[in-house]
Amino acid sequence: MQKGIHPENYRLVAFKDMSNEEVFLTKSTADAKETLEVDGVEYPLVKLEISRTSHPFYTGKSKLLDTAGRIDKFKNKYKKFAKPAPEATEEVKEEEGK
Repeated sequence: MQKGIHPENYRLVAFKDMSNEEVFLTKSTADAKETLEVDGVEYPLVKLEISRTSHPFYTGKSKLLDTAGRIDKFKNKYKKFAKPAPEATEEVKEEEGK
């Protein structure tokens, strides 16, 4: 193992699956801005959207995702960067008028 390339700040961190509120502790170097108290001890908190306790592969259950809501949220977030639709050329406008 090469010296000086591996992080030294391993510590216990609480990971919380936000879809089912499951919490598990493991050693990690992940940065965390929040903390969570587990069994009277405070740990740095990392929030997850999905983990082994909610992933369909491990649970054997499929879960309906709100993809339409996610798409609308994405479009609303980035609509200020959208380019305006190109206007039809004069030739196309003349053909439509016939």
